[in-house]
Amino acid sequence: MPRGGGAASRILGLVVVLAIACALPFMMSGFRVFQFTQVYIYAIALLGLNILTGYNGQISLGHGAFYAIGAYTTAIMIDKWNIGYGWTIPTAGILCLVIGFLFGRPALRLEGLYLALATFSLALAVPQILKYFEHWTGGSQGIVLSKPKAPWRLPLSEDQWLYFLTLVILVVLFLLARNLLKSRTGRAIVAIRDNHIAAEAMGINSALYKSVVFGVSAAYTGVAGALSGIAIAFVAPDSFNIFLSITLLTGIVIGGLATISGAIFGALFIQFVPNWAQDISKAAPWAIFGIFLIVFMYVMPHGIVGFLRLAWIRMTRPAVTGRKAAGEAQS
Repeated sequence: MPRGGGAASRILGLVVVLAIACALPFMMSGFRVFQFTQVYIYAIALLGLNILTGYNGQISLGHGAFYAIGAYTTAIMIDKWNIGYGWTIPTAGILCLVIGFLFGRPALRLEGLYLALATFSLALAVPQILKYFEHWTGGSQGIVLSKPKAPWRLPLSEDQWLYFLTLVILVVLFLLARNLLKSRTGRAIVAIRDNHIAAEAMGINSALYKSVVFGVSAAYTGVAGALSGIAIAFVAPDSFNIFLSITLLTGIVIGGLATISGAIFGALFIQFVPNWAQDISKAAPWAIFGIFLIVFMYVMPHGIVGFLRLAWIRMTRPAVTGRKAAGEAQS
């Protein structure tokens, strides 16, 4: 009975959150709608990186490269080939899935900081490569796009339509990630993180799983990049520098490693905290941002989700203890 009640409460909570999310675009300015669209885009990228780093234990400092590949895939398909933006989003995900899988194969020989260094080099190389193929990528000038209008004559602005499109994709990808991580495959992914020797002894193909996880993680990030290119309506190599990869890694640590919901909290942090730091001090915004990071890591060493879970346990523990005492007294 308690389990059923807990599941019903979670479902009710999710319905309320989704209802609020659907109402937000009609209560905010166009700029705020755009900002929350970026939050959902970052959440998709953070979820993909968390599957790789949080659940599988592979450290990546190069996911900004997959974000860039996804964005440029969409931009080139729209600008050069006049393909509808709806087709470009899954294409970007599939392309990044293949590239991530192929990159993950040789990277299997690397672990820990060595893997992080290899992915770091990927993040450094991709923006420079994009500048080289100027005919396709527009070089340093990038590619300018137009924001798509809402289909089926829906009474929505371009920003509102992109908000709902991103929200739907986010929900679908979150459900897919949850089902994956709750399955036998997800348990194998976590087992490799905890002890890959023991996992191999139990018959888990560690090499295959690591490569697939790298590909899936890259696919999520590629989809996020594609949505970002459409929402911003502009892509340029300098937008995908190494700082983007570091920001994504910061987001999963702040939100909570090995948590699905942590992607939302991490996305809110990396979207809004730098803006608040800019408002507080225009002379030294990154110093303020660094102070925010230090405070968050000191107060919430297990991320925002870990902090909220601990707070919930502490609030409910007296009630649970009281019920047990009452039951013992009755017996």
